Amino acid sequence: MSRNYLLNDSIISPLGFGTDENLRAIRNSESAIKFHDNSRFFENGYYAGLIETELIDEKFSVLGDPSAYTKLEKLLILAINQVIKQSSLKDLTATGLIISTTKGNIDLLGKNKFPSDRIYLWKMANVVADFFDFQEKPIVVSNACISGALAIKTANDFISVDKFKNVIVAGGDLVSEFVLSGFNSFQAISPLPCRPFSNDRQGVSLGEAAAALLIGPANSGTKEKVEYIDTYTCNDANHISGPSRTGEGLYQSIFRLLKNNNIDSSEIDYLSAHGTATVYNDEMESIAFYRAGLESIPVNSFKGYYGHSLATSALIESILTKHSLLNNELIASHNFTESGVSKKLNIIRKTENKDLGLALKTASGFGGCNLAMLLKKESL
Repeated sequence: MSRNYLLNDSIISPLGFGTDENLRAIRNSESAIKFHDNSRFFENGYYAGLIETELIDEKFSVLGDPSAYTKLEKLLILAINQVIKQSSLKDLTATGLIISTTKGNIDLLGKNKFPSDRIYLWKMANVVADFFDFQEKPIVVSNACISGALAIKTANDFISVDKFKNVIVAGGDLVSEFVLSGFNSFQAISPLPCRPFSNDRQGVSLGEAAAALLIGPANSGTKEKVEYIDTYTCNDANHISGPSRTGEGLYQSIFRLLKNNNIDSSEIDYLSAHGTATVYNDEMESIAFYRAGLESIPVNSFKGYYGHSLATSALIESILTKHSLLNNELIASHNFTESGVSKKLNIIRKTENKDLGLALKTASGFGGCNLAMLLKKESL
């Protein structure tokens, strides 16, 4: 079986329109999470990471008519376009497109600006694919908040059976009224910017973003690449929104991944966690990591920078994990104060350089889904 690599990528968020801009902002300890007024759901306002529509339209106008596409479609197209330009892909005949999202164009609910079928995930994906003239119909991966990383696994699987030569994985979600009201009904939104794994955490902050990533065989453009090793998933079947109190689903994902790849937990150099800053998620992760022997591995959450961008979060964090490996860089877990979980974790408090070779990316989501992915830096 041929090995596949995480190649060109793009992150579009309130921190910047491109991965380089996002990395610069993170290194400067900048956060996308800002205060916003919304009297319908939050009498005193709320904190979230939002991208200005006017800025999106300004960037998109170079590519097409902003009025012909939804906000999310424009974000996805901008991200995919950056990846295509970076990789010099001129012929998309052998390239697949996988789109990960939880709610897609859910912000169109109750509005008549676009045809009614635009709210369906398959239709949104087709609109994006048609913009670039992809030859094959796009594939949609929608499995709560593990979707972005699960889409990477799906891409690798399709390439491995010669369905595609390479695949562009793109993901996006918005902070819509639907999503805000849903999380607010759980009383899960923090009144202040989120603080993953901290003893003073009060819940999640939401964020919107899009990202894209090219996956495929290595090319000769760079000496160092990040190889996709493997992914395991497990559903804990605990609750529609609450994770297993024992971390069973996440633990099983990690345990099976390491066991079946003959890797000891001590070989992991860096762990990128889900880290939503909710009481139950952070506690569940700490238990799962402890059970898997990962309590001393440097770990962070990127949610303090972006907020929780739903399906896009695991894709963005996989891209950032890739760059952490390439740059030998452990990025601080933003807003962390003191540990608020029952098991010891080696939270990265300050961004620093360290030789890195092997990274573990984890994600969890509603409905009990859990995922663990291995990425490895390799010199070619």
